[in-house]
Amino acid sequence: MEQYVALDVSLKEISVCVIDGKGAVTFEGKVTAEPDALVSLIRKRAPQAARVGLETGATSPWLYHALKKADLPVVLMDARHAKAALSMRPTKSDRSDARGLAEMLRMGWYRAVTAKSFTAHERMALLGARRHLVEIRVELDGQIRGLLKTFGLILGKGNTDALIRRAETLAEGNPVISSLVAKLAEVQRQVVAQIAALDREIRRLMRSEPVLKRLMTVPGVGPVTALAFLSTIDDPKRFKHARDVGPYLGLTPTRHQSGEVDRHGRISKCDDAFTRTCLYEAANVLLTKVQRFSPLKAWGTRLVQRIGGQEGARCRRPQACRHLAFHLGRRHRVLVDA
Repeated sequence: MEQYVALDVSLKEISVCVIDGKGAVTFEGKVTAEPDALVSLIRKRAPQAARVGLETGATSPWLYHALKKADLPVVLMDARHAKAALSMRPTKSDRSDARGLAEMLRMGWYRAVTAKSFTAHERMALLGARRHLVEIRVELDGQIRGLLKTFGLILGKGNTDALIRRAETLAEGNPVISSLVAKLAEVQRQVVAQIAALDREIRRLMRSEPVLKRLMTVPGVGPVTALAFLSTIDDPKRFKHARDVGPYLGLTPTRHQSGEVDRHGRISKCDDAFTRTCLYEAANVLLTKVQRFSPLKAWGTRLVQRIGGQEGARCRRPQACRHLAFHLGRRHRVLVDA
């Protein structure tokens, strides 16, 4: 008889529940969160496993690929769907959650999620580290500006090292403020140096990856946007149509329809927010900075002139950028699959 194995994962231990095709529990227990121990337990307690399921989470890629390598029928379950189903259970515990996940596997009441490759996760980690360092640099710049502004010392615009040198010059007359600015400036320069090092790593990836070079042929798309999109999509074959990429990235409007009520809301903002932001910025750059003609820019310009409920380009441009970002996502998927 078929068996269904559910895993409720935590950092140290994994709650395991095994049920048969009729829903009877054949095993419940815990095992250390190590792939070898988990594979050994599944082979011993569920030799006829039809599905082995676990929710999406921080350690899910590691466990999923390890179980897949062991030729087990593992599926990755959408944590949002699982949470909605498990919230109906009166008791909340690891054992109860594992039992609920096992029932979902047996009945097919789950949504399978594609697990990204470790290469995609490595690239997203690279972009995430760069993004956090940029945020730290911006925060340090703001701290230096605010510190000097209190004493009537105005830095002005900019974010280069020349601005930091100007801040050090302005603070020379006050020993206390000068010392503080010097310390903040030292940290800021170290952060900028690390950002430059990560940028060199991204450029190295661009030179070694033909797909990234093709993505950068789209006007307005730079190395960060291309790398973010490729890492998020990973395998383009999991999308049946190019138009499916927009909803996956959360670029399509939500809808609420019931009876005579039919409302379209803002975009859903599902999946990776950073990739969606990169596409939006690429669309904005294409509309405002790119000067050379392209069919995509002409289409976006006509879109700016046509849509929007208020007067003025500033009111219409966000909507146009959303549509253009959706179109960029479709075009990028074709380029990745080329």
